[in-house]
Formats: sequence, C-alpha cells, structure tokens
Amino acid sequence: MAGANDIRKTFLDFFASKGHERVPSAPLVPINDPTLMFINAGMVPFKNLFTGAETRDYVRATSSQKCVRAGGKHNDLDNVGYTARHHTFFEMLGNFSFGDYFKDDAIQFAWNLITKEYGLNRDKLTVTVFHEDDEAFDLWKKIAGLPDERIIRIATADNFWSMGDTGPCGPCSEIFYDHGDHIWGGPPGSPDEDGDRFVEIWNLVFMQFEQLASGERIDLPKPSIDTGMGLERIAAVMQGTHDNYEIDTFRRLIEASIEATGARETEENKASHRVIADHLRACSFLIADGVLPSNEGRGYVLRRIMRRAMRHAHLLGAKDLVMHQLAPTLVSEMGQAFPELGRAQKLIEETMKLEEARFRQMLDKGLRLLEDELEKIADDKELPGEVAFKLYDTYGFPLDLTQDHLRGQNRGVDVDGFKVAMEEQRAKARAAWAGSGDAATEKVWFNIQDEEGATEFVGYTTQVAEGQVVALVKDGERVERAETGDDVMVVTNQTPFYGESGGQMGDTGTMEAAGVKLKITDTAKMVGALHVHKAQVKEGLVKVGDALDMIVDTDRRNRLRANHSATHVLHEVLRRELGEHVTQKGSLVAPDRLRFDISHPKALTEDELAAVEREVNRIVRDNAAVETRLLSYDDAIDAGAMALFGEKYGDEVRVVSMGDNPDKSKPHYSVELCGGTHVERLGDIALFTIVGESAVSAGVRRIEALTGAAALDHLLGQQKLLKEAASQLKTNPVELPERIAALQGERKTLEKELTEARKKAALGGNSSGPAVKEIAGIKFIGQVLDGVPPRDLRGMADDAKKSMGSGIVCLIATNDGKAAILIGVTDDLTSKASAVDLVRVGAEALGGKGGGGRPDMAQAGGPDGARATDAISAIEAAIAAS
Repeated sequence: MAGANDIRKTFLDFFASKGHERVPSAPLVPINDPTLMFINAGMVPFKNLFTGAETRDYVRATSSQKCVRAGGKHNDLDNVGYTARHHTFFEMLGNFSFGDYFKDDAIQFAWNLITKEYGLNRDKLTVTVFHEDDEAFDLWKKIAGLPDERIIRIATADNFWSMGDTGPCGPCSEIFYDHGDHIWGGPPGSPDEDGDRFVEIWNLVFMQFEQLASGERIDLPKPSIDTGMGLERIAAVMQGTHDNYEIDTFRRLIEASIEATGARETEENKASHRVIADHLRACSFLIADGVLPSNEGRGYVLRRIMRRAMRHAHLLGAKDLVMHQLAPTLVSEMGQAFPELGRAQKLIEETMKLEEARFRQMLDKGLRLLEDELEKIADDKELPGEVAFKLYDTYGFPLDLTQDHLRGQNRGVDVDGFKVAMEEQRAKARAAWAGSGDAATEKVWFNIQDEEGATEFVGYTTQVAEGQVVALVKDGERVERAETGDDVMVVTNQTPFYGESGGQMGDTGTMEAAGVKLKITDTAKMVGALHVHKAQVKEGLVKVGDALDMIVDTDRRNRLRANHSATHVLHEVLRRELGEHVTQKGSLVAPDRLRFDISHPKALTEDELAAVEREVNRIVRDNAAVETRLLSYDDAIDAGAMALFGEKYGDEVRVVSMGDNPDKSKPHYSVELCGGTHVERLGDIALFTIVGESAVSAGVRRIEALTGAAALDHLLGQQKLLKEAASQLKTNPVELPERIAALQGERKTLEKELTEARKKAALGGNSSGPAVKEIAGIKFIGQVLDGVPPRDLRGMADDAKKSMGSGIVCLIATNDGKAAILIGVTDDLTSKASAVDLVRVGAEALGGKGGGGRPDMAQAGGPDGARATDAISAIEAAIAAS
C-alpha cells in the first residue's frame, strides 16, 4: 500500500519528469497577498505569476503546498473531527502552467498520473466540466475514452474558478472517484451528490479569462493551468478508504493520541482523537512558520486551534499535558518532506507545553467555580444559566464543555438562562457604545433593529401599503406617541417608501388613518436595514402599534424611477462609447435630475456627448421591458451582472437587466446589481438629454442629465431662447450661427478702429502728438482719458514712449468714477526714475494703495477718478524731486 509520503513523491517526480520546476511549499503566512490570513490553496504562492506582476525562470511548476483553513472566509474549524474530509491543515498537490501548456496537456498529464502512475481503476473515475466548456468535454472523451455519461456538465460556480472579484479566472474540470455502491451518495450534479460515494480528488482549473471590474470577462493573452489535488483525499482512495482519517499519516497520529491520553478509541471519543490529530498538524506547521499564540490576528487563530485540541484531550480524560508529547510523531511522519518541522521541533514542543499548562490552569479555576456553584443547588436542579455564562465569559468555557462535565452527574444547564445572560451582556455593550454628533443617535436605531428586526420593503411592486408603527423617535429619543405639529421619525414593520441608498433619494408621501395624517418628507435607511420615515404630524395622534395606510408620492417616485433606470443605460452606453475603463464613481438620482460620475481621464467632446445622448435615446425608444431577478451574489456575477465598486452586497442580490443587446453576446444591454426602483419598460423614461459635463477630480468626470417631462421642458426652453435670439437678429434659427459669425467679425473691426481712435486721442489727436513738457530735464506726457478701457493703456503708453524717444508717460483712464493709472518710462531713464515708484505715488493720490510692474512699466488703480489731475500733479512733483 502506498503511503502518503510515497504518493506525494510520485506526484512531484511525475511532473518534474514533464519539465516542471519542483517548487518547495511556501510558508503558511502569505507573502504576496495581504488579504489572506493564511495560504489556503496551492496556487496562492504563484498568484503574481498568473496576474503577470512577477516572472520567474520557469513556466511550469509543481508543488505540495501547506494550507490552513481555520480563520476568515475559508474556515473549516467547526467541522473538523466530525466529517471524513474536513481539516484545518492539509496539503495541496498541484501542477501549474504560466502561459505554457493548456487544456489538452493538463488533461493528458492528469489521466496518465492517476491511471498509470497511481494505478486507479479508470472505471471508478468520473469527471465534470463547466457546462459551456465543449473543448474540455471533447478532450476527456478523446484522451480518457470516458463515455458521455461520465463526463458531467455542471452549470454552477462549482465548475468556474476565479481568483477574486477581478483577475484571472476560468472553467474547471473535477475528477471524482467512486467508492462503490455500498456507500450512500450519487454522482456530481445529482440530488444525492452530497453523499460520500463519489469524492472529488482533483480539480483542474483552465485559467483562460480575465474578470474585469465591470463584470465582463475577456480572453487572457496567455491561458494558464492551476490544479489542486488534496493529498489526504488521494491517499484515502489509494489506501482503500473513503475516510481521510484512516490514512497512514493520521492513523499514526491518532495512535499517538491514544497512547498519550490513555483513552482507547471508541465511537464516542473518535471525534476527539481526530480533532487532536488534525489540530496537531495545523499548530505545529503554524509555529514552524513563525506564528505564536496571542489574543489577536493569526496568533489568536492558532490559540483557538490549540485550545480546541486541548479541550478534546480533557474530554478524553487525559491527566498529563498531551499536545507536546505528540510533536515527535508528527516530525517523524512529515519531517522529511517538510524539514522546517524538525528545525522547529523544540519551539513547537515548548509552545504547546506552555499553552496547554495555561489552559489547564484556566480549566482548573473554572471547574472549582463550577463545583462551588453546584454545592449551592439541589442535586436534581439544572445549573443556572448565569453561572454557565460566567464560566464562558470569565474563563472561556464553551457551553458544551460545561454541559459535558455535568453530563456525568446527570445534570443539565439552563440554556435559556445562558442565552438571557448573553443578551444582557450585549445590551450593556450597546449601552456603552459611544459616538459623537449624529453618530451618537445611531444606537437608537441599533436597539430598534435588535428588538423589531429589519423593515420589509414592499415598494418594488406597490406604492400603497399598510404598515404597523413599531417605533417612534423624536429628538433622538424613543417615544410612544406623537401629536399634531410634532416632527417625528416613524419606523413600521413594512413600507412601500424607498429609503435613500445607492444614489437614489428617499421617497416622500403620506401616512393616514382615521383622524390621523402624517406628511412624509423623506425616507432614510438606518443601520442598513431600517426604513426610517421623516414625518410631520399634520392631524391627530399617532402611537406605537397603530396601523397606517402608507401612500408614496407616485409622480415623484415615477420620476425617480425614470432617472435611476436612465443611469443604468447611461453607464453601459458610456462604457461602449468611451471604453471599458469607465466605471461609476458616484451618482445622484433625484426626481428632477440625475447626476452620474465616471472614471475617465479627460473631458468628453461635443461629438462624444452627442453620440452618448443619441444612443441612450435609441435604447429608450426600443421600449424593452426591465427585468428583475433575485440571485445569490455569485450566481449574479456569473450571469454577467456588474457590481459597483464600494457597494456592499448581501448573500442575495437584485439583478436588474434592461435593453436588448445588439451584438447578442448577452441577452441584455445592461445588467447590474441594484436595490433601487426602476421603470417597467425603458420607454417610460421617454426622453434623455445631457445638460452638463464637468470635472469632479483628477480622472473623474460628472455628467448631469434630465429625463421625461424635465428633459422636454429643458429642450423647449432652449428652443424658445433660440427663436428669441434669431428674432433679435432679424434672421431664422437655421441661419443664426452664420449671422452671429458675421456680427463677431463686425465687432472685431469696430473694436480695432476704436482702439486706434483712442490711441490718437492719447497722442493728442494730431500729427504733432500729445502735449509734452519738461520736468527737471525729462520729457513728460500726462493725460486723463475718460471712458477708455484700462486694457488699452499699455499700447497707448508704448506708442507715446516711441514718439518721445526719451521720457516718462502717465495715462489715467476714468470709468464709472474709478481710475486706472499706468506709468511708462523709457529704458534710458529707468536708472533715474522707476515706473513702480511713480505709479504708487499716483495711486495714493487717487485714493488707492500699492501698484506693481517693472521699472519701465507699472500699473495701479484708485477709487476716486475725480482726482485724476491731482494724481498727474503728484507724479510731476515726484519726477522733479528725483
């Protein structure tokens, strides 16, 4: 019989002979994926090779990778010991191709290994393929000669693997071994597939696509192979058992556990010995890879595994510390393949010994407390629930450990009392919750949700419903009633009012009963599940427990629905027009408008905006029905739905599909996950028009648009303005652009002529030029120019300087009582007089301050244009004094 070590060696030797690099197992703590607590699959160390972020000097690899699944998303801890194939630690045998070979070689290698090298009976083998993967189906027929009924098409995510929400992915092909009809169960895909007869032994992943953030998949330029075969599972098959815990490695560890605990293996304690054997492996390998027990993170997971094993040693009646005694057996079994176990053996033994000693101390204290409490109650009475909870809360005693200890005394535990004590502690924790500002009031909503549960939203199918008031909140505090004139927050058991989320604004409307009327001004979602109605009590008295007729503002809801559906169509149109890099970065769905932010590096051109608007309206005119389905999240993504980055989704999601897809690559134009409300048919949007495009931040653009009546009103308004403008210019709208261009040309000509006229005025209006005087031997021109734009002063000053050859010019333009002053100094005089100094003198005379420029040209302003001549006099005096 081949042992587990032989099976591992045969696997690695086989693939090494096929040109694969034999790669040692990576440590259990990931070095290339911070999202994982532990390595949980054989491909994790090669993740960067599959994504292209890293290259190595080989394109084929094989390994036996250490894996742990005991924390986070991948957590098998609670099942370990009670099933035939769950483990916290396991080995994953794998062969990998990084853009080298693909399906045909992978299937050929797999079939040759298991039927020739391992010698498995081919009549016992069944394979599955992804239901769309005809290529894999045909290859299995050709290479393995399997009949059609033993190549099973699976149409679920079980046969489609992905690295994550984005990145490489592809169809799978799983190989199953039939243990025989003496074991219950059916083949994969059958109603009895969960039985133990057919066991998956190998999964071949054909990595041929890339999952984009948009939800779409594209072909990878270099398809790759990732396979995973659990060593424990294939060893069970080759050793003639369907139970992983019966293979040679586990049997030796279980035998060591029997010897160390002194408890022979019986049906009652079988699970405890299996837990000890499994957890011994996980703890030892984690310690060897640098993880030590602690109260947080990976260390906490290690401590939890260790104490679970130690608790089972206690259940077996072990008098001495057990776990450290088993380490030598593990090193003997697995140390040759994993030499780190031998190097860390002393550390493993010391760590386990110390941790188990601490656990025993905790156990002893807890048991003394338990015995003290038992003396206080009659022999035939249950242990009070609050005592069991104290054991749990203070000493970490699980309830089942307390129950097991008392079972020998024919006593029970008040489980209901335990639950009450647990809830009391949670209530205290909620009461101690602290926040600030608006956040401080959120504990009110936590309490309401805990007591009443989530609000049932019925507004997808109706806008009128009856609801019972389960809570009223006024000024941040719960109240039992609200009267006319009160502003109050109302929570009902069900509601047709949509609570603001996903960019869609909350509904408004009314709540009514006999003699009671509430105006609903907004609806919000609190703590994710409560629909909270912001209400004004217009008439009567409303109390907790009252039934109310709830009526949504239908016209407003319809406009919200149209705008929300338009954002879905707009999103897909933008992706098709601009590129798949476009993703939603934010949105506002209001009754009168919509706003949609997207990732895009530059402004959209007028042609692009026109193309987007035209395409959205084409889809709207097609008037396709909007379809909504409830699916699991994974099924929704597999169906092509687009999930929006940053949004949180539950296990069950609403998939909204709309529009007919012209290229028929998928049945619908747009498919997104969305909890909002939508039109029944796209024609209900009626009309779509873009009214704005702008930048939000680097790489993010904002599109603002209108639909329906608002869009029509906007376009009619634009048309009216167009007609009015054409009428003012005595032309028609068609000829308006040409007329405007002609007027712009005439204006430029007139402005040029006016500028020349102003220059002549500044120069005196005649050939002899402006009046020039001498001040301290320096030529000087000073002029006040009424109604001349300040922007014209610089050109006039340049002309004046040229006409003088050498000198200083001061020009003051007065407009609406204010003044602008400019000083020009020819280059030969800047060493004697600075334009900056002189303009500040003039500005002060005009009631201003400051001014700036260069020594040859400076400009300033002043609020008192009536003092322009005084300013010129002040400048003349400054020149004379220089």
